[in-house]
Amino acid sequence: MEINVNFSENAKNDFNLVVRARKGEQKAYADLMQRYKESIYFMVLKMVNNKDDAQDLTVETFGKAFQKLDKYQPEFAFSTWLFRIATNNCIDFIRKKKLNTLSIDRLVDEEGNNQPLQIKSDTLNPEETSIKKQQAQELKVIVEGLPLRYRNLIMLRYFEELSYDEIAKELDLPLGTVKAQLFRARDLLSNVLNRRRKDINSDF
Repeated sequence: MEINVNFSENAKNDFNLVVRARKGEQKAYADLMQRYKESIYFMVLKMVNNKDDAQDLTVETFGKAFQKLDKYQPEFAFSTWLFRIATNNCIDFIRKKKLNTLSIDRLVDEEGNNQPLQIKSDTLNPEETSIKKQQAQELKVIVEGLPLRYRNLIMLRYFEELSYDEIAKELDLPLGTVKAQLFRARDLLSNVLNRRRKDINSDF
């Protein structure tokens, strides 16, 4: 991967951080997030108009970007690529929110695609309602199998629908720790659900 000679100084600095991050340097990941987390957050906030959702989507944006970092090509600046990921993530979020379903926060499959897990809706017929209740119960069983600290975070955030601040107070943890651990909890839950889907599909 060669640097684009037309890059600005900032873009060149980003490129160098990307190269280091690809080699596994954790500080490079942290530096990239530090450079853009605020601007990504405020862009996302303008799109979704909800602080908690904006925080979630900002974390997801960086998670997706870092997972796909090996696919980044310096045809465009890293910032352009990152903001495109953030924008697409918001569009997916807004579209799925209009479906009037509860999901475990845009779970991501092994290919990086959004996989909403629908649980309930106010306009379902009795049969659909029964199916949704069964899905919710199955999900709770899966969540119960997660490590304790992740299980508590998932339950508080998505079943009791507490805000980040409320979770931090409930668990007596720093807000930053709650956000970081919740991201890992979602990632772990996503992996468990993906394995479950594969196991189910292999039975047919």
